[in-house]
Amino acid sequence: MDSYDDQGGKAGPPAGAGIAGLSFRYQVVAAVSLAVIGLLACVHVAMVFLHVAPSNTLTKQHGKAVDAWVYPEFEQNWKLFAPNPLQQNIAVEARAETGSGAARRTSEWIDLSAEDGAAIQGNLLPSHVDQNELRRGWDFFVGSHDNQNRPNGLRGQLSESYIRRIVMLRLESHDLGGPVERIQVRSVTTAVAAPSWSTEKISTRPSYRVYPWWAVNAADLPGGVKNGSAEADR
Repeated sequence: MDSYDDQGGKAGPPAGAGIAGLSFRYQVVAAVSLAVIGLLACVHVAMVFLHVAPSNTLTKQHGKAVDAWVYPEFEQNWKLFAPNPLQQNIAVEARAETGSGAARRTSEWIDLSAEDGAAIQGNLLPSHVDQNELRRGWDFFVGSHDNQNRPNGLRGQLSESYIRRIVMLRLESHDLGGPVERIQVRSVTTAVAAPSWSTEKISTRPSYRVYPWWAVNAADLPGGVKNGSAEADR
């Protein structure tokens, strides 16, 4: 039975009635909307779970569908189910050689990873470049070289070009005393120390992986292509 207010008009639903206070038609719309949202939430959770889970029958059969759902907006790099999570700090360092002949100078090693960390520390909106450019570029570089630091085909050559460009961009902000002729990069790997309550003995002594010197050419320089043509190699 309908209720009426003091002026004789039909009263609205009581406060706090929720969906029950709606007309039947709107109750159906609300129920269907909630069901669709709930179904999408369940599908999303299932897709993300399959994405981060170890390889299994479902991911082998429907891996493309899972990747299509996850990438690029919902990419996960947590390694949640990794049996041996990463327990190392890896820093990328570079140094440069300037001048030639008797005037040749070699700079000190510059910790590029530490510069990225300083840019991120305390920054509420850190740059994607500071967070990922060097880190992911280095992963690509190391993964496409063998134990003798030789590139594995075209991917290795592309990764070298990418790292050279990143390093030259970062060195722009440093006063090296002249134009850069050659650069050298290395990684410094340090194991994360065991917590104070653990009896595990872990050496935190850094280990180094040093790569050969690379001569710098126009393609490696910021703005190396001008007026539609590359500057001459130095």
